[in-house]
Amino acid sequence: MRKLSNAELERKSVDEFKKSDKTPLIIVLDNVRSLNNVGSVFRTADAFLIEAVYLCGITGCPPNTEIQKTALGATDSVVWKYFKTTLEAVEHCKAERCKVYAIEQAENAIMLNAFTPDANIKLAIVFGNEVKGVEQQVIDVSDGVIEIPQLGTKHSLNISVSVGIVVWDLAVKLGIGRRL
Repeated sequence: MRKLSNAELERKSVDEFKKSDKTPLIIVLDNVRSLNNVGSVFRTADAFLIEAVYLCGITGCPPNTEIQKTALGATDSVVWKYFKTTLEAVEHCKAERCKVYAIEQAENAIMLNAFTPDANIKLAIVFGNEVKGVEQQVIDVSDGVIEIPQLGTKHSLNISVSVGIVVWDLAVKLGIGRRL
């Protein structure tokens, strides 16, 4: 095996990205405080052609040098919107006929490996604050809760890791691999 050069990867330009069909997912960040995590989320969103990232509450917004350190330009390709509250973002998603799922540990949560998305319905997935998680009032208005199964002693994952796991899983289940 030989490592591919950047030129061999045939990556899209920002303009090509913007014109591409998107994976029908919206990532909603509920008061995420780490700008590095926000940048990582943008990079993941770019990698999987995610439709948009919604930044809510205290979540930092581009342009920002700290976000850029990990986003590496993905803030230029991925569509993003800011909402004063996460509830406003959820209301916006529902008005756009999205199903909204909080990614959290909660009663009656569906384990990620058991969740089957409907390929005909756009999803909005809400990721919470690094310490407090997704706000209860956001869970209350969500269509459901998806939980990432965890087997160790820790009760949570870093938000950027959680986004990567969930987006990869949903993208595969939605058939993104067939577009590659």
